[in-house]
Amino acid sequence: MLSIQEQIKSELKKQNAILVAHYYVSPELQTLAEETGGIVSDSLEMARFGKNSKAQTIVVAGVKFMGETAKILSPEKTILVLDTSATCSLDEDCPIKEFSEFCDQHPDRVVVVYANTSAAVKARADWVVTSGSALSVVKHLKDQGKKILWAPDKHLGNYVQSQTNADMLLWQGSCVVHERFKADAIIALKQKYSNAAVLVHPESPKEVVDLADVVGSTTALINAVKDRDEQEFIIATDNGIFHKMREVAPGKKLIEAPTMGEGADCESCAHCEWMAMNNLDNCLDTLKNKNNEIIIDSSINQEAQNSIQKLLDFTS
Repeated sequence: MLSIQEQIKSELKKQNAILVAHYYVSPELQTLAEETGGIVSDSLEMARFGKNSKAQTIVVAGVKFMGETAKILSPEKTILVLDTSATCSLDEDCPIKEFSEFCDQHPDRVVVVYANTSAAVKARADWVVTSGSALSVVKHLKDQGKKILWAPDKHLGNYVQSQTNADMLLWQGSCVVHERFKADAIIALKQKYSNAAVLVHPESPKEVVDLADVVGSTTALINAVKDRDEQEFIIATDNGIFHKMREVAPGKKLIEAPTMGEGADCESCAHCEWMAMNNLDNCLDTLKNKNNEIIIDSSINQEAQNSIQKLLDFTS
């Protein structure tokens, strides 16, 4: 009998489908995506890769907003996610009705939203940015004399504001994974591993970001492990990223930044529960039954595409 991986490979080929996976999903799915001509990357690059592929169906191993982003860039293609209930706290923290009302209260501001948002929120925005592009876009807008309404991640927003001195009004969302990191615990770990570089995703609290040798997106943190001279790294982001880091820097020591603190039930639990809902079983089931398809109203899709296209044009 064929292994589940071989069955998925067969279905992908049969259906002219491609598997794209986020850095935070299981190693098995990441490996399978790359073995079948897909990609492992951040959410925007997953969507862009799917758009540029010849596949008619894009299977997204990640969370729902990532499937929506893929659909926004490829409205003519079939987009499937492995579990429609796999969501994101940033997306959930920014419901379109309340967000739209907030935008209406501040019509003098350019609306910039992070990629971790619904298609409807992207459609309401003027710009969509990633953690890797947020600084350059906000600096560009500041240089034009623009005031900014930022959503949804308050920690990333605070970081961008501190680096650019832009006039930013922040929506108060946060990532349930990155918000758990504790500065005092990282300081204690740094004493134990004095030669380790501290790598932090900017969705983390300010006191954690302030300890970092490198602050950056998932891709930037992976590149830091690969390119920097240190042999030990304390890493404050979802531990799903360790799989790719071990691939690119197999000889280096990777240490999870602690998430322990008052009320915590584990010392290192930095893994998104929704990302963990992606697995080989529901990947095969989704392909066989063509379920969990992402559908977006065409008018919302077009408006969201305009906001993303601004970023793509700016970064090209």
